Amino acid sequence: MGQTAPAGKIYFLNTGMSDCLLLESAGHYALIDAAEDTEYPKNKPYLKYRGYEREVVDFLLRHCRGENGRVTLDFVLGTHAHSDHLGGFDTVALCEEIDIRQAYLRPYDARRVFVMERVCWDNQEVYDEAVGAFRQRGVPICDDFDGRRVTLGEMALTFLYCGTHNRTRLAYGENVQSVVTLLEAGGARAALVGDMNYKAGDERRLAPQIGKVDLLKVGHHGTVGSTSARLLRTLCPEVAVVTNKRLGVFPDVWLKLRHYCREIYTTVEADGVCVEFSGDGTLRVTTGIMG
Repeated sequence: MGQTAPAGKIYFLNTGMSDCLLLESAGHYALIDAAEDTEYPKNKPYLKYRGYEREVVDFLLRHCRGENGRVTLDFVLGTHAHSDHLGGFDTVALCEEIDIRQAYLRPYDARRVFVMERVCWDNQEVYDEAVGAFRQRGVPICDDFDGRRVTLGEMALTFLYCGTHNRTRLAYGENVQSVVTLLEAGGARAALVGDMNYKAGDERRLAPQIGKVDLLKVGHHGTVGSTSARLLRTLCPEVAVVTNKRLGVFPDVWLKLRHYCREIYTTVEADGVCVEFSGDGTLRVTTGIMG
């Protein structure tokens, strides 16, 4: 007997300490974040980071071509306006071999972030570049989607916006505006939490809404202020994926993950991770997907 086709896959690309997740189900594809970019504002040379936009585009062209030879993404989602999440979207959108049907991107409001980030980082620039590229290619942009449920093949996804209920007068960084994606496929559940952290109470508020999951994309690359014990107790994931290198994960976060999770993968050491939703409620994990 032939093996039953999986209900879906999530590819966690190896893009250093930045996020790029490709979703695949029943011949449909979607992209959550697009990794760090090479570009930086001329007046901010200290933001010259290694970019991964070419790796992202090359991966899409290798894995997602349809019968017509083109790549079609049902949607793309930008979780929040940081360059290590939105940076590659202009390159993806402007690639002539890639078509995007829908973009989900919250508006960026510089008044919501603290002064240092507003002045020293390139949130506004990277947001404007992504929006400009989507508009140039005629991609419709939805900027209000908190609680929206969408389908991708056999996947059901729900978008939860961290910043909606933030009533504090304190100005945190853009991370507290992150979008969380709850994904359900093949009897298993995954929480893809972007850069959600507990500074504004988002983990405490959203954990009961998310509930028990099998897979957790660890928030904010496993750095300080993310992944509280309360969150892990509520979600109780068996598998955790950190978009970072092992030494970049803060010690307290690593200890908590080891206590609650059966398997932990870092995308750098694993050279990318693919998690397959087998259809019977179990997950199959493959590493080394970038080769």
